[in-house]
Amino acid sequence: MTEQDDWQREFDIGWADSAVHKEPSARARMLAARWKENPPDPLPFRADPTPVRGSRRSSWVSTVVVLGCVAAVIVLLGWAQLRSPY
Repeated sequence: MTEQDDWQREFDIGWADSAVHKEPSARARMLAARWKENPPDPLPFRADPTPVRGSRRSSWVSTVVVLGCVAAVIVLLGWAQLRSPY
């Protein structure tokens, strides 16, 4: 038997796809058993996510934080420039 014959026998996808019965995956079996006892609630297609409240900062706070960081970097670079001997 040639090496190509071994390779074809081992990796013959067409033969595997033409199988009459395909066993479901372990996850599919687990979900089917769970949903038989307790079916999931129906969800609308592309349901709106629940809004998150209280964790969002207002836009001006974010702007102040960014500008403060930029100002701190400028001051730090200027201070380093003054301290260098050159």
